[in-house]
Amino acid sequence: MKSPFDIVKTVRITEKGSLLSEKNNQYTLKVDPHANKFQIRDAVEKLFNVKVTAVRTMNFAGKPRRQRTAQAGRTSHWKKAIVTLKDGDKIEVTA
Repeated sequence: MKSPFDIVKTVRITEKGSLLSEKNNQYTLKVDPHANKFQIRDAVEKLFNVKVTAVRTMNFAGKPRRQRTAQAGRTSHWKKAIVTLKDGDKIEVTA
């Protein structure tokens, strides 16, 4: 079993994420691509000592990138999770 630190990579701080956290008590996380919703829920509850009510996940494909040579590359594929917390709970995010 993976540790919570392996499942939750970072908390993503964006303008849209800030609005979600203020209005709906939702937070955006970058998570392990192989983690499922149950693992994400357990990891967030253990790391931040909060109660999670819902988890939504999205997979993002890496974008193609090209440098000055003809060799093309890609950025990494990644997974995003939007976690809804119980009323009164919150995650302290510092920029």
